[in-house]
Amino acid sequence: MNRRFFLAAAGALSASAFETTQKKSNSLIELRYYKLRNTTDGMSKRLNDYLAGTYLPTLRKSGVAKVGFFGNLIGQASPLVLQVTEFKSLAEVEASWEIPAALDYVRIETSLIRSFDGLPSLEMPATEAGRPARVFELRTYESNNFGSLGKKIGMFNTGEIAIFRKTGLNPVFFGETIFGANMPNLTYMLWYDNLAAREANWKKFVSHPDWDKLKSTPGVSDGEVVSNISNSMLSPLAYSPIR
Repeated sequence: MNRRFFLAAAGALSASAFETTQKKSNSLIELRYYKLRNTTDGMSKRLNDYLAGTYLPTLRKSGVAKVGFFGNLIGQASPLVLQVTEFKSLAEVEASWEIPAALDYVRIETSLIRSFDGLPSLEMPATEAGRPARVFELRTYESNNFGSLGKKIGMFNTGEIAIFRKTGLNPVFFGETIFGANMPNLTYMLWYDNLAAREANWKKFVSHPDWDKLKSTPGVSDGEVVSNISNSMLSPLAYSPIR
């Protein structure tokens, strides 16, 4: 998307400091939700067996390297499986839907996002043998319009992602939704060693002096650029490459 939004910021920040110019070369990330129900005949097990044993190997053979599968730890609409997949093009997205599937589910919901310039490609957390599974958080910020969304994306690109890294809020991806529900919005995923680390590191973030300075920039307070925030906590499934 080639939209540009400018914020005339005061102080040390230039007028183009919160400019949104997400490049079309940035990766596309699909969030695919398999909605399930608890059944006596094991719907969830059948879906996960298929995703692990057939779908994931076929996806990898097609050249898709970055993908993860998650269950709901804290959030709504359980049971479900969330598939997070990075693609280089819309053609790759389309091809992923053409893989023969004998999936068992109630419904599928999907959204497609384009990665931010500040994190143009999904980052796979390092894995070590015997390491306990991490905790992941998916957060969505809705905005009143595309102009205010652009300002918030600009904040992430020009400083907020860097502050996240300094305070242990480890990114997997950041992206602007280009097809999906509740637009305009942005969505991002973070990982933590555990829930206690999440609480401790968010406290570090909100009290960090760089964040105090950034959030005080005229025109980009949450009330001006973010209308709603939703989040869910996720656990990687046993076969998930992102874990």
